[in-house]
Amino acid sequence: MKKILCSLFVITLLCGCVSTHDDVLGTTQTQVQMRNYQSRMFDTSDKALVLRAVVSTMQDLGFIIERADEKLGTVSGTSYVINHASKLTVSVRVINSKQIVVRANGQVGLEPLDEPIAYQNFFNALGQSLFLEAHEVE
Repeated sequence: MKKILCSLFVITLLCGCVSTHDDVLGTTQTQVQMRNYQSRMFDTSDKALVLRAVVSTMQDLGFIIERADEKLGTVSGTSYVINHASKLTVSVRVINSKQIVVRANGQVGLEPLDEPIAYQNFFNALGQSLFLEAHEVE
């Protein structure tokens, strides 16, 4: 009888630990939706050019670059505003001989950045930077 009660108690404790929230990671959107607006494909195969444009764009937007790794294709930076810090990590990955996909992941304070307009603004600025780099405009 003692074993049965002890087993029921343990099962009850374990069931109480199960999360019933859909937003375990702090977001209410599906991962596919988020990946859709966090990613943009560019018609180039020059990974180094895209990484330079990412660094330039992030600096233009007020980010201080903390890490940049050409081999991994990642750039991370932080922007300090009055009340909090915003972090942005961008990865660059070659898809095929003609295309590169860029994915940005942002965080404001301790919360994930899940505003599509913020990512659209970043990618618009990155597209302009890539255009200027490709045409060697200073």
